[in-house]
Amino acid sequence: MAVYPDAMTLGEARARFFARWGLGPDGGYGDRWVRVETKPIPVYFPNTRSRVDAAKLHDLHHVATGYGADWPGEAQIAAWEIAGGCGRYGWAWLLNLGAFTIGIVLWPRRLFRAFVHGSRASNLYHTPFGDDQLATVTVGELRRRLGIAEAEPQPEARDRVRFAAWCAAGLAWYAAWAMGGAAALYLVARAAGLV
Repeated sequence: MAVYPDAMTLGEARARFFARWGLGPDGGYGDRWVRVETKPIPVYFPNTRSRVDAAKLHDLHHVATGYGADWPGEAQIAAWEIAGGCGRYGWAWLLNLGAFTIGIVLWPRRLFRAFVHGSRASNLYHTPFGDDQLATVTVGELRRRLGIAEAEPQPEARDRVRFAAWCAAGLAWYAAWAMGGAAALYLVARAAGLV
């Protein structure tokens, strides 16, 4: 969390976050398309207004928690946000579930710790927050509002049960996408006379 000191305004901290992770001066909010770097082929989808609304809050969660914008950090913030709930932000649910599921396989301990942290905090998906507050609210004030503690909370049995349920949901989500993709490839191959 030291990257974004408590005394820094959210506007300054978010600008530092964008610069640190190469996200451009506006974090990509004004882009027409979003590119997610997946290997071997990147995924593109339209940068809708509802996606931008969710991303603005998501990026402030990165600042408040200190999680990075690399793959491990995105998995962690996904777990943190899922644990607290993403409210009416469908894009947040959808993208977080994808990153969460990757984290299950690659960084399960980090993912679980972030999930426990998120279950003990509130998040901006449930609290009105506007761009007009970026210049006046500090990082420390946001952390206090969200109840983000420096100390790692101890997991309870309910955390393990909820985490397991979300892991099952994530794996089912990926399985559905894989089956849909395989069916589409089969139909294309069949239409081309390859099968």
